[in-house]
Amino acid sequence: MSQSNEQPLLEARHVVKRYGSVEALGGADFTVRHGEVVSLIGDNGAGKSTMVKILSGAVQHDEGELLLDGAPIMPKSPVDVQRLGIETVYQDLAVAPELSAAANLFLGRELLKTGPTRVFGALDDKRMLREAVEHFTRLGVRLRDPRTAVANLSGGQRQSVAVARAAVWATKLIILDEPTAALGVEQTRRVLDLIRRVRDSGISVVLISHNMPDVLAVSDRIEVLRLGRRVAQFTSGNVRSDDLIAAMTGAQSFEDVR
Repeated sequence: MSQSNEQPLLEARHVVKRYGSVEALGGADFTVRHGEVVSLIGDNGAGKSTMVKILSGAVQHDEGELLLDGAPIMPKSPVDVQRLGIETVYQDLAVAPELSAAANLFLGRELLKTGPTRVFGALDDKRMLREAVEHFTRLGVRLRDPRTAVANLSGGQRQSVAVARAAVWATKLIILDEPTAALGVEQTRRVLDLIRRVRDSGISVVLISHNMPDVLAVSDRIEVLRLGRRVAQFTSGNVRSDDLIAAMTGAQSFEDVR
């Protein structure tokens, strides 16, 4: 895990987002360090979804600033954020169920054959399959056959394919929105193992989750939003589930606990 005196990888400073008269974020802060899993938690209406949309480029904030490696960034779309080395996996996964797991890994970034056939946009299916097997093996994703359509995979396997795709293309950060929702115990364990592997490869991970055991199991740090502002920061290993719930609900005040 990175040290606190290092330059953060990504920062949101005093971010404000309004939807008409509703203020979803009222000066929120959020920090991601190099090589860590940091969880962003909060009760319903805390502003988590809005923060994720801003970090992923889906919406633009009204006030405040975003910094990547200390330099201000102003992404206007998810494509802008992807170009910065940041990938997002939303709860709906955005996988193509009729395509194979291997094809989904290269969805939108398909490899073309070289030589004369490149002019006709012929896909290099053999190369994509070969590289997909290498990526799945490296990340510990267990699939009986990567040529199997995603529609025929289990929920945990689909989630693993979506996370693996993000890990293949991200160079700095992956944002995961409720990655273990609706998964069984064993499927959840495998997804959490995959998150650790991603972190250990040098890519930071932002985890948004309502599942406190998952948050405590995989996070290096935890930041809490409440009513559109950051109200606490915790280092995993020094915090209990009760502390997190107390910070989320306002039952107890925590001033940037570290």
